[in-house]
Amino acid sequence: MSGYILCQVKKAEKPFYIENISTNIYSIEELCYYLYNNLYLVDSSLISSKLCTWLEEELELPKLAAKLKPYIGREAGLEEVLYPIFKEINYLAYEELKTLNGRIEARKREPEEIREKRKGDALMENRMYVNALRVYQKLLEHGGKEITGEMRERILHNQGCAYGYLFQMDKALDCFWKAWKENSRGLKLCFLRTVTNNYRMNKKGCRAGMKTNLILNYYVFNTHCKISLRLMLHSLLCYHYTTFNEIVNYL
Repeated sequence: MSGYILCQVKKAEKPFYIENISTNIYSIEELCYYLYNNLYLVDSSLISSKLCTWLEEELELPKLAAKLKPYIGREAGLEEVLYPIFKEINYLAYEELKTLNGRIEARKREPEEIREKRKGDALMENRMYVNALRVYQKLLEHGGKEITGEMRERILHNQGCAYGYLFQMDKALDCFWKAWKENSRGLKLCFLRTVTNNYRMNKKGCRAGMKTNLILNYYVFNTHCKISLRLMLHSLLCYHYTTFNEIVNYL
Protein backbone atom coordinates (compact mmCIF):
# COMPACT_ATOMS: atom_id res chain seq x y z
CA MET A 1 0.00 0.00 0.00
CA SER A 2 2.99 2.31 0.35
CA GLY A 3 4.04 4.60 -2.47
CA TYR A 4 1.89 5.36 -5.50
CA ILE A 5 -1.20 3.29 -6.23
CA LEU A 6 -2.39 3.19 -9.84
CA CYS A 7 -6.15 3.07 -10.32
CA GLN A 8 -7.23 -0.34 -11.59
CA VAL A 9 -10.92 0.50 -11.96
CA LYS A 10 -12.56 3.39 -13.77
CA LYS A 11 -12.97 6.65 -11.90
CA ALA A 12 -16.52 7.63 -11.02
CA GLU A 13 -18.14 10.59 -12.74
CA LYS A 14 -20.36 11.15 -9.70
CA PRO A 15 -18.59 10.90 -6.34
CA PHE A 16 -19.64 8.98 -3.26
CA TYR A 17 -20.10 11.22 -0.24
CA ILE A 18 -18.66 9.96 3.06
CA GLU A 19 -20.80 11.58 5.73
CA ASN A 20 -18.49 11.02 8.68
CA ILE A 21 -15.72 13.18 7.22
CA SER A 22 -17.77 15.25 4.73
CA THR A 23 -15.63 14.14 1.81
CA ASN A 24 -16.30 13.00 -1.76
CA ILE A 25 -14.41 10.04 -3.21
CA TYR A 26 -14.17 9.02 -6.87
CA SER A 27 -12.44 5.64 -6.90
CA ILE A 28 -12.28 2.32 -5.09
CA GLU A 29 -8.67 3.09 -4.21
CA GLU A 30 -9.84 6.14 -2.26
CA LEU A 31 -12.48 4.02 -0.57
CA CYS A 32 -9.86 1.43 0.42
CA TYR A 33 -7.58 4.13 1.80
CA TYR A 34 -10.39 5.57 3.90
CA LEU A 35 -11.42 2.17 5.26
CA TYR A 36 -7.88 1.09 6.12
CA ASN A 37 -7.07 4.28 8.00
CA ASN A 38 -10.44 4.80 9.71
CA LEU A 39 -11.65 1.47 11.10
CA TYR A 40 -13.57 3.19 13.87
CA LEU A 41 -15.58 5.25 11.37
CA VAL A 42 -16.94 2.24 9.48
CA ASP A 43 -20.64 2.20 10.34
CA SER A 44 -24.12 1.98 8.82
CA SER A 45 -23.81 5.45 7.29
CA LEU A 46 -21.06 4.05 5.06
CA ILE A 47 -22.15 0.46 4.36
CA SER A 48 -25.45 1.38 2.76
CA SER A 49 -27.57 0.97 -0.33
CA LYS A 50 -26.06 4.24 -1.60
CA LEU A 51 -22.57 2.74 -1.51
CA CYS A 52 -23.71 -0.40 -3.30
CA THR A 53 -25.48 1.62 -5.97
CA TRP A 54 -22.38 3.77 -6.45
CA LEU A 55 -20.12 0.72 -6.76
CA GLU A 56 -22.46 -0.91 -9.25
CA GLU A 57 -23.35 2.08 -11.42
CA GLU A 58 -20.37 4.41 -11.18
CA LEU A 59 -17.46 1.98 -10.82
CA GLU A 60 -19.15 -0.88 -12.70
CA LEU A 61 -18.46 -3.38 -9.91
CA PRO A 62 -21.78 -5.28 -9.64
CA LYS A 63 -20.21 -8.39 -8.06
CA LEU A 64 -18.68 -6.37 -5.24
CA ALA A 65 -21.95 -4.54 -4.69
CA ALA A 66 -23.75 -7.90 -4.48
CA LYS A 67 -21.30 -9.10 -1.81
CA LEU A 68 -21.99 -6.05 0.35
CA LYS A 69 -25.77 -5.87 0.02
CA PRO A 70 -26.49 -8.63 2.58
CA TYR A 71 -24.79 -6.52 5.28
CA ILE A 72 -26.89 -3.40 4.74
CA GLY A 73 -28.92 -2.51 7.81
CA ARG A 74 -27.53 -5.23 10.08
CA GLU A 75 -24.56 -5.77 12.34
CA ALA A 76 -21.63 -7.30 10.51
CA GLY A 77 -18.05 -8.02 11.39
CA LEU A 78 -15.54 -5.60 9.94
CA GLU A 79 -13.76 -8.38 8.09
CA GLU A 80 -16.99 -9.36 6.32
CA VAL A 81 -17.31 -5.85 4.92
CA LEU A 82 -13.70 -4.83 4.41
CA TYR A 83 -12.09 -7.92 2.89
CA PRO A 84 -14.27 -8.06 -0.25
CA ILE A 85 -13.49 -4.40 -0.96
CA PHE A 86 -9.75 -4.76 -0.42
CA LYS A 87 -9.56 -8.00 -2.40
CA GLU A 88 -11.33 -6.44 -5.37
CA ILE A 89 -8.10 -4.67 -6.33
CA ASN A 90 -5.62 -6.54 -4.10
CA TYR A 91 -5.13 -3.31 -2.18
CA LEU A 92 -3.11 -4.78 0.69
CA ALA A 93 0.15 -6.69 0.70
CA TYR A 94 0.41 -9.81 2.85
CA GLU A 95 2.06 -8.04 5.80
CA GLU A 96 -0.45 -5.21 5.66
CA LEU A 97 -3.29 -7.72 5.69
CA LYS A 98 -1.81 -9.36 8.79
CA THR A 99 -1.60 -5.95 10.46
CA LEU A 100 -5.22 -5.25 9.56
CA ASN A 101 -6.30 -8.59 11.03
CA GLY A 102 -4.61 -7.67 14.30
CA ARG A 103 -6.30 -4.28 14.40
CA ILE A 104 -9.72 -5.82 13.74
CA GLU A 105 -9.24 -8.45 16.45
CA ALA A 106 -8.12 -5.78 18.93
CA ARG A 107 -11.22 -3.72 18.10
CA LYS A 108 -13.47 -6.73 18.70
CA ARG A 109 -12.12 -7.13 22.22
CA GLU A 110 -12.79 -3.50 23.14
CA PRO A 111 -15.92 -2.51 25.10
CA GLU A 112 -18.47 -0.40 23.26
CA GLU A 113 -17.52 2.73 25.23
CA ILE A 114 -13.88 2.43 24.19
CA ARG A 115 -14.84 2.00 20.54
CA GLU A 116 -17.01 5.09 20.71
CA LYS A 117 -14.18 7.05 22.33
CA ARG A 118 -11.86 5.98 19.51
CA LYS A 119 -14.51 6.97 16.99
CA GLY A 120 -14.51 10.46 18.47
CA ASP A 121 -10.71 10.51 18.33
CA ALA A 122 -10.80 9.48 14.64
CA LEU A 123 -13.23 12.30 13.92
CA MET A 124 -10.87 14.72 15.67
CA GLU A 125 -7.99 13.50 13.50
CA ASN A 126 -10.11 14.19 10.44
CA ARG A 127 -10.93 17.69 11.77
CA MET A 128 -14.62 16.87 12.13
CA TYR A 129 -14.84 18.67 15.44
CA VAL A 130 -18.62 19.10 15.65
CA ASN A 131 -19.21 15.39 14.99
CA ALA A 132 -16.52 14.47 17.53
CA LEU A 133 -18.18 16.67 20.15
CA ARG A 134 -21.46 14.83 19.63
CA VAL A 135 -19.77 11.46 20.15
CA TYR A 136 -17.93 12.63 23.28
CA GLN A 137 -21.03 14.27 24.76
CA LYS A 138 -23.07 11.11 24.24
CA LEU A 139 -20.40 9.11 26.07
CA LEU A 140 -20.38 11.52 29.01
CA GLU A 141 -24.18 11.52 29.26
CA HIS A 142 -24.73 7.77 29.00
CA GLY A 143 -21.71 6.75 31.05
CA GLY A 144 -20.93 3.08 31.52
CA LYS A 145 -18.50 0.99 33.53
CA GLU A 146 -15.64 1.90 31.20
CA ILE A 147 -16.15 5.65 31.70
CA THR A 148 -13.82 5.97 34.67
CA GLY A 149 -12.49 9.22 36.08
CA GLU A 150 -9.41 8.94 33.86
CA MET A 151 -11.56 8.27 30.79
CA ARG A 152 -13.79 11.27 31.59
CA GLU A 153 -10.64 13.37 31.89
CA ARG A 154 -9.48 12.28 28.43
CA ILE A 155 -12.90 12.89 26.88
CA LEU A 156 -13.26 16.32 28.46
CA HIS A 157 -9.74 17.23 27.38
CA ASN A 158 -10.55 16.27 23.78
CA GLN A 159 -13.80 18.21 23.95
CA GLY A 160 -11.83 21.25 25.05
CA CYS A 161 -9.48 20.84 22.09
CA ALA A 162 -12.44 20.54 19.72
CA TYR A 163 -14.04 23.71 21.08
CA GLY A 164 -10.68 25.44 20.83
CA TYR A 165 -10.37 24.55 17.15
CA LEU A 166 -13.89 25.96 16.69
CA PHE A 167 -12.79 29.18 18.46
CA GLN A 168 -15.36 28.68 21.23
CA MET A 169 -12.93 29.61 23.96
CA ASP A 170 -15.39 29.82 26.84
CA LYS A 171 -16.58 26.26 26.24
CA ALA A 172 -13.00 25.09 25.72
CA LEU A 173 -11.93 26.58 29.05
CA ASP A 174 -14.90 24.98 30.80
CA CYS A 175 -13.96 21.53 29.42
CA PHE A 176 -10.30 21.90 30.35
CA TRP A 177 -11.30 22.97 33.85
CA LYS A 178 -13.58 19.93 34.25
CA ALA A 179 -10.86 17.65 32.90
CA TRP A 180 -8.39 19.10 35.36
CA LYS A 181 -10.79 18.56 38.26
CA GLU A 182 -11.22 14.89 37.31
CA ASN A 183 -7.58 14.31 38.24
CA SER A 184 -6.54 17.38 40.19
CA ARG A 185 -4.74 15.75 43.13
CA GLY A 186 -1.61 17.80 43.61
CA LEU A 187 -2.21 19.86 40.49
CA LYS A 188 -3.82 22.82 42.23
CA LEU A 189 -0.64 23.26 44.27
CA CYS A 190 1.41 23.12 41.07
CA PHE A 191 -0.90 25.67 39.53
CA LEU A 192 -0.62 28.09 42.43
CA ARG A 193 3.15 27.64 42.69
CA THR A 194 3.54 28.37 38.99
CA VAL A 195 1.34 31.43 39.04
CA THR A 196 2.97 32.72 42.26
CA ASN A 197 6.49 32.42 40.86
CA ASN A 198 5.36 33.97 37.66
CA TYR A 199 3.68 36.85 39.47
CA ARG A 200 6.91 37.60 41.34
CA MET A 201 8.86 37.60 38.08
CA ASN A 202 6.42 40.07 36.57
CA LYS A 203 6.85 42.40 39.54
CA LYS A 204 10.52 42.51 38.61
CA GLY A 205 9.68 43.79 35.18
CA CYS A 206 9.48 40.67 32.99
CA ARG A 207 7.41 40.99 29.86
CA ALA A 208 3.83 39.64 29.90
CA GLY A 209 4.73 37.27 27.10
CA MET A 210 7.23 35.56 29.38
CA LYS A 211 4.46 34.93 31.87
CA THR A 212 2.43 32.95 29.38
CA ASN A 213 5.52 31.14 28.12
CA LEU A 214 6.62 30.10 31.62
CA ILE A 215 3.21 28.71 32.53
CA LEU A 216 2.74 26.93 29.22
CA ASN A 217 6.04 25.12 29.75
CA TYR A 218 5.37 24.13 33.34
CA TYR A 219 5.54 20.37 33.65
CA VAL A 220 2.78 18.27 35.20
CA PHE A 221 3.31 14.52 35.18
CA ASN A 222 -0.06 13.27 33.94
CA THR A 223 0.00 13.75 30.17
CA HIS A 224 -3.63 14.68 29.64
CA CYS A 225 -3.73 16.83 32.75
CA LYS A 226 -0.55 18.52 31.57
CA ILE A 227 -2.11 19.46 28.26
CA SER A 228 -5.43 20.44 29.82
CA LEU A 229 -3.69 22.56 32.45
CA ARG A 230 -1.51 24.30 29.89
CA LEU A 231 -4.43 25.08 27.62
CA MET A 232 -6.58 26.17 30.53
CA LEU A 233 -3.88 28.52 31.79
CA HIS A 234 -3.43 29.95 28.32
CA SER A 235 -7.17 30.61 28.12
CA LEU A 236 -7.18 32.21 31.57
CA LEU A 237 -4.30 34.52 30.77
CA CYS A 238 -5.28 35.43 27.22
CA TYR A 239 -9.04 35.60 27.37
CA HIS A 240 -10.32 36.00 30.90
CA TYR A 241 -8.01 37.03 33.73
CA THR A 242 -5.27 39.59 34.00
CA THR A 243 -4.09 39.48 37.60
CA PHE A 244 -2.75 36.92 40.03
CA ASN A 245 -5.64 37.44 42.49
CA GLU A 246 -8.26 36.87 39.80
CA ILE A 247 -6.67 33.56 38.78
CA VAL A 248 -6.41 32.38 42.39
CA ASN A 249 -10.05 33.31 43.00
CA TYR A 250 -11.03 31.26 39.96
CA LEU A 251 -9.80 28.16 41.80
